[in-house]
Amino acid sequence: MPETVLFETESRHDRHEIAAHLRAVADKLDDDGEVTLAGGGESLTMQVPASATFEVKAERETGSGPDELSVEFEIEWNEGDETGGADAGLSIE
Repeated sequence: MPETVLFETESRHDRHEIAAHLRAVADKLDDDGEVTLAGGGESLTMQVPASATFEVKAERETGSGPDELSVEFEIEWNEGDETGGADAGLSIE
């Protein structure tokens, strides 16, 4: 299935700024689920349903330079679908 990027931004921030962005998303999810992303003169508002699939992935990318580590958080749902995936017992400590 083809993928269309609706919004994308990438910039370097200190760990505290990243935490503030993640906290803002968490607050929106706790509230009404309406999340607005803004940056680079663009903005996009999405309504996250009451139930969605949550994916957490940690990766190590190796290649020509130093290894690059990443942690990715993804919330995924089908348009108009209020159901989500099964609880896999995720714990973030």
